[in-house]
Amino acid sequence: MDNTISASNARRNFFEIVKCATQKNQIYRIMHQEGSVVLLSEQEYDNLIETLKLLSTPDFQERLKRSVDQMNRGETFSMDEVLGDS
Repeated sequence: MDNTISASNARRNFFEIVKCATQKNQIYRIMHQEGSVVLLSEQEYDNLIETLKLLSTPDFQERLKRSVDQMNRGETFSMDEVLGDS
């Protein structure tokens, strides 16, 4: 994580940091003598939670790898084949 800042700096630049986190999906590590925290956008947080849920689903990684292998072999269908002619 390349955006490591002190808690004092984070306090001085709080609104700019929040803006960068929400608009540019930047993640900040904010260091304090008591420890550090991470500031990230709600969207980034939701994405992390969703990824954790998917990765904890039994056989998900195996099924994903199988799907990617099928795609690489050209074993795919067009949208028209899947959904039918509109």
